[in-house]
Amino acid sequence: MSRAPDQPIDPIRWCAALTLAFWALVLWNLAIPSGPYFDEIHYLPAARDLLDLSTFSNREHPLFGKEIIAVGMAIFGDNPWGWRFLPSAAGALALFAIMRTVWFGTLDRFATIAAGILVASGFHLFVHSRIAMLDIFMIAGLAVAAWQFAAAMREPETGRRRLIATGIALGLAMASKWNALVIAALPGLAFLVLRWFAGRRRLLLSRRGMPVPGITLAEASVWLGVLPLAVYAATFLPGYFYSINPMSEGIVAHHRLMLDLQTQVLQPHPYQSTWPEWVMNWRAIWYLYEPVDGAQRGVILIGNPLTMLLGLPALLWCMWQGIAARRPMHAAAALLYAVSLGFWMVAAKPVQFYYHYFLPSTVMLVGLALTLSDLREAGWRRVATGVLVASVLLFAYFYEVLAAESLARTNSFLTWAWLSGWV
Repeated sequence: MSRAPDQPIDPIRWCAALTLAFWALVLWNLAIPSGPYFDEIHYLPAARDLLDLSTFSNREHPLFGKEIIAVGMAIFGDNPWGWRFLPSAAGALALFAIMRTVWFGTLDRFATIAAGILVASGFHLFVHSRIAMLDIFMIAGLAVAAWQFAAAMREPETGRRRLIATGIALGLAMASKWNALVIAALPGLAFLVLRWFAGRRRLLLSRRGMPVPGITLAEASVWLGVLPLAVYAATFLPGYFYSINPMSEGIVAHHRLMLDLQTQVLQPHPYQSTWPEWVMNWRAIWYLYEPVDGAQRGVILIGNPLTMLLGLPALLWCMWQGIAARRPMHAAAALLYAVSLGFWMVAAKPVQFYYHYFLPSTVMLVGLALTLSDLREAGWRRVATGVLVASVLLFAYFYEVLAAESLARTNSFLTWAWLSGWV
């Protein structure tokens, strides 16, 4: 008799341990700075307005992220912990969901853990988990949606509840920031394309074939199309009850206003940048650099100098493997990066910033994890492990200006300003 193939062991405990370690580090000195910084000056007043339903402010963005910040303030108080605790939890959830996505997409233990290490030490997730901005809720929603969709394909016996969870997560991601819109359409399109190529004669009503046997295309369109839109719309309900500037003309008219506000021509900003600068990691944003809480402190948003560059050839490898070897997870990483970055190449938003690269860069780090796993399988174990170690070491080197730790001098930023665009 032939021997049964080895069954890989789910590294869920490692995923949980890495997530808890990351969250603990995020929570350390979370209340510093003790006052609002960077875009918190926009979102905290909007969250306060939500709590008392006074003035509908910050109308250019959807409501869900501000609703979650408001919930944190209602639970923990209008203080730094109230502002930032739930964003920190969203960051931890995003990290766990990313690792679970890679596991269900590959059944590869090394790639799963490597993805967690790379994303946790990639700077973007850590910085945005410690600030009350909207981006972290969008990333968490998309990560959970990817996890549940990959799990539905891997374990079709749980397909219905997984697809429902996918739809809810997609709706909440869109309701956090519009950046998620272009990605939110992909699960439904993927279901359509895969079912089409499965060759089912009754395309809408057949329950057989990829991607989730047992679920018809008609039913999937409800969970992946109608449900996200319904969840998205539901998050706007508080907008009807503001005492000043309510959504009295309805949600459609409000979205016209949102679009006008998003595409208005703004004054040039010293930290604005373009997508080629994001890709090459040339332009940083200092979210904070000033004396605060008894010391000189800074918070820089830039990508990990090693993995942001290694990720680019890794994506080319993923694209090649997706096409030539038909490896779906590799293809998904390359496609998601291209779509999420391509959105900003054509977006009618005249002033753009490096934090818009948060989503593409996270996908790129997943692609790098897949590539490192392939290198390891090809016998390059030391190289694969060395990249992970170097990523963590660089994170440790930059930690002081990722976590607003006290700095020795007013010009300490020069220690980390390796490029002129990082000043």
